Amino acid sequence: MEELERRYRDVIGRGLPYLVAEYGIDIAGYGYCAPYRARSAYRYALEDSIYIRQDMTGRGVGKRLLEELVRQSEALGYRQLVAVIGDSANTASIGVHAACGFLRVGTLRSVGFKFGRWVDSVFMQRPLGPGDGAKP
Repeated sequence: MEELERRYRDVIGRGLPYLVAEYGIDIAGYGYCAPYRARSAYRYALEDSIYIRQDMTGRGVGKRLLEELVRQSEALGYRQLVAVIGDSANTASIGVHAACGFLRVGTLRSVGFKFGRWVDSVFMQRPLGPGDGAKP
């Protein structure tokens, strides 16, 4: 809980989007954008994170969250949005990102270990606004 609160305060403190999705009276999930990297060269790129409650998947909640994160990130002047998906078997997350204009740009094989097995990191990317077509 402390780590979640720390992330929330960091994201909000930077003026970045942090969203909570409701489905009826339930919290269905949340999503936010954080700096992609700390170094100044990456200051126009964000990384999105989306978490959907297991019993709320398949209802379009993730897509709605991601669409709004894209919209708010563009409005803030950011140029690239990166997704680092923690398992190449996470076809739902890969599909939602693809549906929102992200392209798969790479896979790091077996860099994580969770749930008793090695997992890949799938990198996906989407330009925001003019992307790299113009200087900031």
